[in-house]
Amino acid sequence: MDDYIVYVLYSESSDSFYIGQTIDIDLRIQQHNSHLFKNANTRKAMDWIIFYKLVCRSRHQAISIENHIKKMKSRRYFENLRKYPEVGNKLLEKYKE
Repeated sequence: MDDYIVYVLYSESSDSFYIGQTIDIDLRIQQHNSHLFKNANTRKAMDWIIFYKLVCRSRHQAISIENHIKKMKSRRYFENLRKYPEVGNKLLEKYKE
């Protein structure tokens, strides 16, 4: 069983964040930076880096956590995810199967 990863990307050039989930984070960043996803919000920049990532137990859990993070729509929340590991642990617990 593959681990799914919820990720927050950051672009310095656009000073913006992007949230997603995948099983291959390295490939996904390459895809975002090469504009493979023509309709994605990541098309406005080519300097996306991993700001935060959280390994999940299943795709269902990853999608639930991804949606939770997207609903927060807060730079401070994204920063707190990285600064305080317990926030990610609480999300894993809240959305466990």
